[in-house]
Amino acid sequence: MGQGASVLGIDFDPVSTLFVKETIKNKHLKLVCGNFADIKNIALAANFNKVNGILFDLGVSSYQLESAERGFSFQKNASLDMRINPKLSVTAADLVNGLNEGELNELLTKYGQESSSRRIAAVLVRARIKKKIETTQELVEIIQGIVPRRGKLHPATKTFLALRIAVNDELNNLRKGLTDSLALLKRKGRILVISFHSLEDKIVKEFFKEKKKSGVLKILTKKPIVPSLEEISLNSRSRSAKLRVGELIR
Repeated sequence: MGQGASVLGIDFDPVSTLFVKETIKNKHLKLVCGNFADIKNIALAANFNKVNGILFDLGVSSYQLESAERGFSFQKNASLDMRINPKLSVTAADLVNGLNEGELNELLTKYGQESSSRRIAAVLVRARIKKKIETTQELVEIIQGIVPRRGKLHPATKTFLALRIAVNDELNNLRKGLTDSLALLKRKGRILVISFHSLEDKIVKEFFKEKKKSGVLKILTKKPIVPSLEEISLNSRSRSAKLRVGELIR
């Protein structure tokens, strides 16, 4: 942090928030466990207004992916949960076992862009008649039985992504967070967004274009900034990251 700078950190995961609080001791850093969909209310309550910059990091952390009990990873067997915050009422298991075939197909298509969505939805509905699908491994085994491996992409990747997005309402939260963040920026304040999959990046790109057209933002990144080969070699999970930056002009 620069001299005299103050930072407000917002994270929806209470475990991550507590970890940072215990790890970083700095009087200029304030941490709040909350959703960036509520960024405006959280910021104003913490006396942050007319700020120089706002950074959205949309990625799931390595800690979350590697914590088996969270159910984010298809590589670790755990309860089919996927909630970033345990206060959320709906889990991935609730969706897998509760949605009808058409709803499952729509979810996998819309959020996972899964080309085998119809087959997966149909098989999940048949499988859960015999036994409720409760673990990540059970879901993975069902998908692997009908979806061929696509190069390096695991057959369950898109299904897990779709479920995580739906459970945490990630895309709607992003839209609201982006819109409300503009009211917090001072003139020439910047908004920076790091996205990690195409649905997120599309929302950010369209938001920036819309605000440019209406004379609110200047886009500082004609094309998104992506990690270098060196950075990817040091952190393979950065390979899909895209950074877009806008500046408030009024």
